[in-house]
Amino acid sequence: MSEGVPPEPIPAEELRTTEVDLGGLVNVLATHLYSTPLVALRELVQNAHDSHTRRLLEDPDGDHRPQIRVRADAVRRTVAIEDTGAGLTEPEIHSYLATVGTGYTRMLRELTGNQELIGAFGLGFLSAFSVADEVTVTTTSHREPHLGHRYRSRGGEQYRVEPVPARPAPGTVVELALKTEHGHLADEDVLRDVLGRYCVLLPIPVFVGEDERPVNSVEVPWRQADPSPTATPGRDASRRPSDGDRYDARMRFATAFGRRFEPLTAFPVQPVEGATDAVGLLWVQDGGTYGSSDNRDLAVYLRGMLLAEDARDLLPGWAGFIGGVVESGRLTPTASREDLQRDEHYRALQRALTDAIVEGLYETARLRPAAWRRVLTRHGQDLLGAALCDERLFTLLADDVPVPTSQGDLTAGALRAAGGGAVHVALGSGGGFEEMLYRAMRVPIARGDRYAVLPFLRRYAQLRGCRLVELGSEQGNRELFRDPERPLPEHESAWLAGALADRGEQLVPARFDPPGLPLVLVPDREAELKARIEDDQADARIPSAALRLARAFTARTDGEVRARLYLNLASPAVQDLLTAYRAGHTGSATAAGLLRSLKVIMAAASAGPSEGDLTAALAGIGTAVSALTAAVPAGLPDVPDSPGALSEEA
Repeated sequence: MSEGVPPEPIPAEELRTTEVDLGGLVNVLATHLYSTPLVALRELVQNAHDSHTRRLLEDPDGDHRPQIRVRADAVRRTVAIEDTGAGLTEPEIHSYLATVGTGYTRMLRELTGNQELIGAFGLGFLSAFSVADEVTVTTTSHREPHLGHRYRSRGGEQYRVEPVPARPAPGTVVELALKTEHGHLADEDVLRDVLGRYCVLLPIPVFVGEDERPVNSVEVPWRQADPSPTATPGRDASRRPSDGDRYDARMRFATAFGRRFEPLTAFPVQPVEGATDAVGLLWVQDGGTYGSSDNRDLAVYLRGMLLAEDARDLLPGWAGFIGGVVESGRLTPTASREDLQRDEHYRALQRALTDAIVEGLYETARLRPAAWRRVLTRHGQDLLGAALCDERLFTLLADDVPVPTSQGDLTAGALRAAGGGAVHVALGSGGGFEEMLYRAMRVPIARGDRYAVLPFLRRYAQLRGCRLVELGSEQGNRELFRDPERPLPEHESAWLAGALADRGEQLVPARFDPPGLPLVLVPDREAELKARIEDDQADARIPSAALRLARAFTARTDGEVRARLYLNLASPAVQDLLTAYRAGHTGSATAAGLLRSLKVIMAAASAGPSEGDLTAALAGIGTAVSALTAAVPAGLPDVPDSPGALSEEA
């Protein structure tokens, strides 16, 4: 067939009608369309809500008090959903209740444009058969208040409709005879928990059993509008909520809805003209996060009914500490109404939520300093990463967010002040020689091995124009370990390397503070990374793109030098060792062995890369002590047992 040429029509005599296995279709739709049987409760309450909305549209002047009541009978293993809505005539039962894919609600919305109607696909009633062996619907239409009808079906494939006495008032009762495996739903406490989540935003009250308080009685803060500008001055104006009142209402809602974690602060989601109609509330959760942990918790409601309970992908990936609720009339649900189509409205809401989080954090920092301090303390690690993802957040957080250091959590500004205008960051985890060195420097050292610390401080140094000393990098080591005043002769360097360095270590003569520290073993971080990514299992653990980037980064090192052993030529101990070696003193080898043992022990304390044998090092100290004490002249007094004894002998 040529490109662009339409296909020839199929002759009419060859056309055949597609056969539909109704039983199989009903089974698939009722049992496999939804991820959880709890959705059946949502769909039936949603149908009851739409029945009320329909009645208000068709009979706006009638005496109608909207109410939905859900009852459970554990003995009979039934759940009943009762409403005082429009009800159904017998033809409507056949046309809409018993016809898959045909929904009166959808037709009514298209005719009236009413956006409070929830239903869309005409499939929700089928969900009842996912939890029930038998479904019974008893209904009286407000158009025929003197007639009653009862629909009954087992499995959904076949049904019967029979006349019954009219209900005392128009409305419908849907009774589910639960399957054995779903008998736990016939418990009113279970119903309160489920419906309290699904129906919290419904404007029509939903009651369980004989409760007098509806499960959706929580005050919804974004629906509490201020009085009209034309309100009567005085009494009416006094009811206008203050900023504090609005904030308190937000926190009450977040506390009631956010069941997993306590909210630290809450801020609104507002419509964006030309982009999204979404409204709602976001809050910072008290739940602990660190690095890659993700506690994002967002529920999305469509026209007041829960649509997606875990819509975390609408929140930015860095916001692992955010929870919230939003509702929108523009989002497009999937047929199961448990997820959202990833269309332009979805993407617009993603952008709007990112902006709402940033603006909310700014508002918290400006207006609620106590809450802001709690946010920084609880989520400092996550906020370091968040600041790198959004320039607005970096501007907000640069001088406030805590950074883990050798002296506890400090801000970057405090690090800079303590470092004399420079920010010091260690690329390793410290311990051993490095820990001794950092303490001796008497300045706080940022923990560059922690999540997001190093890139954050690099960005901070660039923004503030200050010096960043990366201890463990080649450049940072050059700043810390200065060149010696005079280079060592080649034969002395060779002797020291043989006496002090193990395999994979490079001896580097230098000068550094404090003089009392004779040597420092610093791991080569690039060599460490190269060894990890060349592991036989690296391909299985690391994504291929990341693996290629890492290998390109480490290509400049052959990995042979795993650590550099900086020898402090400003140290009196090292100077005495060199003097003894130059004089041919027999104790120089013993002293060198003692320093080597010290190095191995300190490297072991830091889990460093030294190849030295710890057992041999410990034995070497004993050998050195024995050799040195053997040189003590005979006849000297024994070491006294106490300082008092020493004074007496003196």
